[in-house]
Amino acid sequence: MKTTPESIRLPFVRKRKNHYLGRDWRTQMELQLMIWPAIVLISIFSFFPLFGLLMAFKNYDPMSGVKGIFTSEWNNFENFTVVFQSFQFWPMLKNTVGINLFGSLIGLPITLLFALMLNELTSRKFKSFLQTITYLPHFLSWVIYGGLFITLLNPQGGIVNELLVQLHLIDKPILFLGDPDYFWGVAIGTAILKDLGWGAILYLAAIAGIDQSLYEAAAIDGAGRFRKMLYVTIPCIKPTIMILIIFAISGMLNNNFTQIYVLQNTLNMPASQVIDTYLYQTGLLQFQFATATAIGLLKSVLALLLLLGGNYASKKLTQSGLF
Repeated sequence: MKTTPESIRLPFVRKRKNHYLGRDWRTQMELQLMIWPAIVLISIFSFFPLFGLLMAFKNYDPMSGVKGIFTSEWNNFENFTVVFQSFQFWPMLKNTVGINLFGSLIGLPITLLFALMLNELTSRKFKSFLQTITYLPHFLSWVIYGGLFITLLNPQGGIVNELLVQLHLIDKPILFLGDPDYFWGVAIGTAILKDLGWGAILYLAAIAGIDQSLYEAAAIDGAGRFRKMLYVTIPCIKPTIMILIIFAISGMLNNNFTQIYVLQNTLNMPASQVIDTYLYQTGLLQFQFATATAIGLLKSVLALLLLLGGNYASKKLTQSGLF
């Protein structure tokens, strides 16, 4: 049997690869110790609970415990039928999509405009002050932040109603959180104010990576600040803008549960009942785990389809996408 150079070198190559692999493990011990706790936590809280999705297709009894997930009888799509036939389903879906859609249509341009404004400020002290003021609300929990707005919007002594009455814009105080007609506006407005500064960080980071020679070339051509913003800044950060739009589309069925739960009451329930609060009430308060699992699975599937559809449309229209 003739020996070839490949057959002679192959064993040595394998040994060297194994040697490097062992050396990498020893040299990366600190990194391994950092990543493995995260892998364990993700496995426990994200991967293992996926078995619970079986409840969406079964007659699950909460009294049967974890064992019942595997031993309960199959009922095919009966749980999904219960969800679709519920009188709350379509109003709940309307509120969920409506708050997210109008919130994105209003919030994304305002956040982008705020980031562009911050980028154009020449005074570093004023810029830092403005950034600090707008970042602070993001670090407050919705329990505190929402409670603050409940106080401000209170018809009895709330500063908002007092100011509107003093300016003669209204004749009598308005019960903002007691009237369903005002809830969408309150939810969208408070969310934008809370995350305005924090949302601008991504845009500012993208703007910081723009080649300064492009601005210099635009200045030589006679472009002012507005034209630089319009023809240099915005086109250069277009990939970042599209990624945020895709995320907004994929999250069209996800509301901030804490925000809605804090601002929600029995008076504004027709406009404030969304999928997340319905899941909480159905699953944790009424112990209908099978129905709640069906709703959650349906929402996840639709969110995936929205993500893929938004990314596909972005690639076709702007040649820029998430993947």
